[in-house]
Amino acid sequence: MQILDELYSGKAKTVYKTSDPDRLVLKFRDDTSAFDGQKIEKLARKGMVNNLTNAYIMRHLEQAGIPTHFEGLLSDTESVVKRLEMIPVECVVRNIASGSMCRRLGVQDGIDLMPPTFEFFLKNDALHDPMVNEYHIRSFGWATDDEVAVMKRLSFEVNDVLKQRFLESDILLVDFKLEFGRFGGELVLGDEFTADGCRLWDVNTREKLDKDRFRQGLGGVVEAYEAVAARLGIDLAPGQAGA
Repeated sequence: MQILDELYSGKAKTVYKTSDPDRLVLKFRDDTSAFDGQKIEKLARKGMVNNLTNAYIMRHLEQAGIPTHFEGLLSDTESVVKRLEMIPVECVVRNIASGSMCRRLGVQDGIDLMPPTFEFFLKNDALHDPMVNEYHIRSFGWATDDEVAVMKRLSFEVNDVLKQRFLESDILLVDFKLEFGRFGGELVLGDEFTADGCRLWDVNTREKLDKDRFRQGLGGVVEAYEAVAARLGIDLAPGQAGA
């Protein structure tokens, strides 16, 4: 399989076509952004850490029976994935109130949510990813009712699997966002699962181990991502492709 032209370049990843029309290559870059691209920096090693962490998480989810687009590592910063027809909504599951939920609802940061909450957001940077509901999704044809049901079910299954896995490593899975796409008539998990797209806190101190360190200017962003990987037992030594 050969890597061909660039298909799309996002905030932190570049997507390439390949000689296989059903496969793409994701390249995780060192770029880091927040506030819809208003704050941007390059952080050394971040692309490698996120690529290897995502590979571990996707494999863990596959082993738990959750279908994903991940196929394998190509290099320290690149992965091969299925080419999906993406659904333009983000699925957000929250176990603990934080971030935009607190701003929107005026609730205290850090409140445990029992049961966890679920929210849909339209994936549109220009509109600042507005919150939408199932009626919007149906009316605008972004997904069918059956696909909405599958996205919700799989999101909560991901939560059950990863909340337990992180807890085993003394990490609280506060919240996370997922994206789904169609492949061969099946809805599967796409995009990535890294500390860029979720909130992770130390179970004892509630120290932030995620992208909030960048948003809030706390420093030690990549070091926190590496600490998460170390707790999960992920080998960050170079040359992991094919391992």
